[in-house]
Amino acid sequence: KITSVIQLSKPRWQFNKLFMKVSLVVAASDNHMIGKDNQLLWHLPKDMKFFKDTTWAMPVIMGRKTFESLGRRVLPGRLNIILSKQVGLSYDQTEVVGSIAEAMALAERENYAEVFIIGGGQIYQEAMSIADTIYMTRVHTQIEGDTLFPVIDAQWSLEYSFPNAADEKHAYAFDFECWKRK
Repeated sequence: KITSVIQLSKPRWQFNKLFMKVSLVVAASDNHMIGKDNQLLWHLPKDMKFFKDTTWAMPVIMGRKTFESLGRRVLPGRLNIILSKQVGLSYDQTEVVGSIAEAMALAERENYAEVFIIGGGQIYQEAMSIADTIYMTRVHTQIEGDTLFPVIDAQWSLEYSFPNAADEKHAYAFDFECWKRK
C-alpha cells in the first residue's frame, strides 16, 4: 500500500504525467446537476454507449457511492478502482484504495496510458486539478438534484461539441463536449 501523501500545493499532482492522461467522464445538466439520491437523473442510451466506448479497456476510478449506485456491479472490460475511506472494504473484481493518489499509482503500475474518473461529485471536485480532459455530456435541462459537477472555468478550452436532439429514446437534447486544459 502507498502511505505517502501527494501535496496539492500546485494545481497538479506530481506523478508521472508524461505517461498517463487523466480524463473525467460526466453527464451534467445545464445547471451542473449529475445526480440525486445516488442515482442518475436521466436515461440517455447514446450517452451510455459513448461512456462505454470511451472507457473500454481502461481503468475507471469512482467513489464507493458511485459503485454502489451501479448495484455493486463491475463495469466489464475495465479495471474498476473504488475509492473509499473504509479500511478493509473489498468488492469482487475491483481494487479498493483510499485516495485518488493511490488509484493513480495503481493505474500507473499497470502501465495504462489513460485513466477515467467517473464520479461522484466529491471525486470530480478532487480530481479537477489533475485532469487533462473532460468528456462532458451536457444535458440541456434545468433539473433538481443533490450532486453537482464543478463549474468548468477559464483553465479549460472547449475542443468540440456534437449536438444530439431529443427523441423517443432521449427525453432531453444533449451535446457531447470535449474540454482540454489550456
